[in-house]
Formats: sequence, structure tokens, C-alpha cells
Amino acid sequence: MNPNTMREFAASFQKSRILLSGFEHDIFTNIGESGATNVQIAKQLNLDEHACERLLNALVSLGFLVKQNQQFFNTEDSFTFLSKKSPDYLGGLMHSNHLWNTWSNLTQVVKTGKSAHSTEINERGEEWLFPFINAMHDRAKKQAPPQLANIDLSKINSVLDIGGGSGAYSMEFVTLKPEIEATVFDLPNVIPITKKFIGKEGFSGRIKTHTGDYTTENLPKGFDLVFLSAIIHSNSLETNRELIIKCYQALNSNGNIVIQDWIMNNDRTQPTSGAIFAINMLVGTEEGDCFTDQEVTEILNNAGFKNISILKFESGLSQVIAQKA
Repeated sequence: MNPNTMREFAASFQKSRILLSGFEHDIFTNIGESGATNVQIAKQLNLDEHACERLLNALVSLGFLVKQNQQFFNTEDSFTFLSKKSPDYLGGLMHSNHLWNTWSNLTQVVKTGKSAHSTEINERGEEWLFPFINAMHDRAKKQAPPQLANIDLSKINSVLDIGGGSGAYSMEFVTLKPEIEATVFDLPNVIPITKKFIGKEGFSGRIKTHTGDYTTENLPKGFDLVFLSAIIHSNSLETNRELIIKCYQALNSNGNIVIQDWIMNNDRTQPTSGAIFAINMLVGTEEGDCFTDQEVTEILNNAGFKNISILKFESGLSQVIAQKA
């Protein structure tokens, strides 16, 4: 890597910050489909005119806006994905703004070992929580079809989707096999949001919800499959040991557990996406981490699971499947 490449790498955050600030100020929605001048946008959003114009010009230069005769217009993609007036609005991008705030504390976090977040997820307000669930939903809707296609559902009649958030994976289970009874298990402040997404996506009456906290309560029982996507990275190794035992108890005889997450090599250096995500857990959680093949296999074995297999996706994510002994 040469010096210029290093400088570009170090400065790459600037482009991200320009987009996120435009998104945070809701500039794309206010420009709409008809366009607006800088003066109009600054007045609508109560922004400094000079600063607003510089931001708009930068968004033009980066390809997010078009400028003609001092009027600013959305590109087709910007209106589609960044305007609240579009049905394809990527509201989950607001979560990236929240990540920006925690990641900015990385230097101090590495020094102290203490998370930049002072509250647990079940104590954070909806201003943080809804964009988070929205972002996870956008991602899960795209990932669920190819990922769940690898799972044999022929003997699966009931699924417990632990920490299921929006219910995106439960929706895909029901789509793949309509007779499956899917239940989303999540925190008290998440389940109302879950129900909104279930209704919005047309699955009302087809997916159940169960309110609880797996760190302090037992899981409901009687399931053929327990599913955990993007869950174990939020916990300590000890919390995961306890959780996997609870999963074992929740399963029927010969039931399966499926864990999807960033599973690291024993050096914790690959996949790269997992190494980066481990930093996300470092700054954003008290005890979260990305765990290794060996650690996950050991937890499953100790809980009593057998026939453990690991499938690695091109994205860097892994899918671990095991059976109740």
C-alpha cells in the first residue's frame, strides 16, 4: 500500500459523513421530486444558508444530487432510497449515524476497554431502536432467502426466532413452508416494533410473538428449530453458554439449532468483515464479540448438541447447524 492509498483510506470517512449529514437533515425528502434552491432548503430545515449550500454542492459532486441553474434535484436513486416520500426509503441508514457516534470513541474505548454506549439495548429509546430494527430488517430481507435455502425444513413444523427483531427471517420461514408455526422472541420494547413490521409485510396472523429476555428468563419450549441470527455477537462467551443450554431445552427431540453470525478463525483475523464487526461490538456493547469456530463448537458440544456443521457464505457470515442429541 503506497502513501497516497493510505491517505485516501484514512480520509474515506469524509464522503460517508457528507451523505449521513444530508440524510440526517432529511435533505433528500425536502428536495422531493420538483427540486429546490439552497435558500428554500435552508429555510425549510432551519440551516445556515452558506453551510447548507456547501453540503448540497458536495452531495452534487458525489453523485447524490444534480444542480441546474442554482436548483438542486434528487437523482433517481437518491429519491428512491433517501427520500421519505418513496416506498423504498432506507430509513435504517439512520442507524449508521448512531454507529458514527459510538465509533468516534474507538480510541478511548481501546484505552479503557469500556463501551461507548452507557445503556443496554432494552433501555435505549425508540429514536435509537427503530432505525436499528429497520436497518436489520433491510439487511435480513435480502439475506434470508439464500441463507434459509440451505436448511432442510421437511421435518420442521415450529420455529423459535430468538432476538428476531422485525421478524424478517420468520417471514421467510413461513414463505418457504406456510404450515410452519414461527414465533419471534424478543425484548419488551422490541416486540411492538416487530408487530408493526409483521403487519406491514402482510404476515399478520401468520407469525406469533413472545416477549422476554433470554439473559434472565427461560425460553418457551416445544420447537423443532431454534434460530439465532446476529445474536451471539451481542453477548459474552458465558452468556452464550447459558443461552445455548436454554435453546437445547426449548427444542423437541432431534430438534435443530441454527446460528448465523460472524464466526472467526482461531487467530480472529478472518473474515475481515468479522474482524471489523468485532470492533463494532467493542464500541457498542459491554461484552459482545465475534467468536471462533472452536468456541462456538465447544459451546454446542457442552450443551449436548451433535452433528455440528458450519457453512460459510461469501459475505463472511457463517451458518452453524446442530442437532439435539
